[in-house]
Amino acid sequence: MNIFDKVISLIKSKFETGYVSVFEQDKLNKLSKKINLRFNDPLLYAKALTHRSYLEKQTSLSKSNERLEYLGDAVLGLIVADTLFSNFSDKDEGFLTKSRSHIVDKNALYESAIKLGLNKYLLYDERFIKNSEEGIKTILADSLEALIGAIYLDQGISHAKKFVDKWIIDPNLESGKYQVDNNYKGQLLEYTHSQKLSSPNYILLSSKGPDHKKEFIIEVQIDNKPLGQGKGKNKKSAEQEAAKTTLREFTK
Repeated sequence: MNIFDKVISLIKSKFETGYVSVFEQDKLNKLSKKINLRFNDPLLYAKALTHRSYLEKQTSLSKSNERLEYLGDAVLGLIVADTLFSNFSDKDEGFLTKSRSHIVDKNALYESAIKLGLNKYLLYDERFIKNSEEGIKTILADSLEALIGAIYLDQGISHAKKFVDKWIIDPNLESGKYQVDNNYKGQLLEYTHSQKLSSPNYILLSSKGPDHKKEFIIEVQIDNKPLGQGKGKNKKSAEQEAAKTTLREFTK
């Protein structure tokens, strides 16, 4: 056994041993066929599909997918970086960094998870979602990363790369979405620096509505002047919308 195999074996030993219920195994069998992989360790994949809300139910599992999500995020970042570095040999570091951030962005991962049909295999308590679109987006994006972590541990980096290429990288490269910069806050920050203005300041004007259907209103101020507002289901999305509105004002 070489040093790499020893490391993988050590990582695997850190995960709790256990068994998979009939209900969970049925979901795993369907997922296995979907992604054309024979699972050596079904428990890894069961954990990858388990949101922490599911643990409140009667289940054979006692840990959620958060640790696997952490690992999968790192594996995904490495694979995407390697692919972009190889495919775009004439591009600089700025292009590669932005392209990678677009491909591993939560919204992009959510779209990939939907195409994969990952929502059919997830283990979670529906009461946790409470009809929240943002909630299911986060769960699906996180679970996709956890699944990548499970594939990496169970099958190795080559199979993880094949999965990431097919379901995440190739669709983004073919559609050209990796070139679309939706980070309006970053764009606004770059613009203000280029114009020697102070950095944008994001002010929360209001938040209203029940917890499962909040609406936040954010205002952008530059040099203490209000310039644009944005609404969103959370502060981050409202800030992005406010930055987008402010950029439009500047371009006028």
